[in-house]
Amino acid sequence: MLGFLYFCNMRKPLSKQEMHNLAMNHVGKDLESRGFEFIAINSKLKKHPQFVCIDKKSQYFFVIVRVVKLPENPNNYDVVWMETFKKHALEKEAKVLYAGVGIGNPKGDELPIYLNEEYLIEYNGIQVIETNYN
Repeated sequence: MLGFLYFCNMRKPLSKQEMHNLAMNHVGKDLESRGFEFIAINSKLKKHPQFVCIDKKSQYFFVIVRVVKLPENPNNYDVVWMETFKKHALEKEAKVLYAGVGIGNPKGDELPIYLNEEYLIEYNGIQVIETNYN
């Protein structure tokens, strides 16, 4: 008796971690194109910073990557939490960069983002977060 193997098109929605990794790939390419050298990379959700980089002048940068599902605005961040993080960066003589990334399904906001399918991305580049205190 012959057996048949059936393949069905199983669409797999991206997990939060997979969306975060996708966002990190976009931001990492941007940082690389700007000439940053990577010292450390942390891709675990809610572990900050995601990238520790240095520039050509040996200035350290802590880069925070935040991914949201569109239509949520990726440029918004928790200001209170950021104050705590800025203090940490100041102690380490590092500058803080923020990269917000929005990812969405082009067929509708209510739909998940699927693995290996087209997606929308909103990425407005890297924001410098001022670490100076008045």
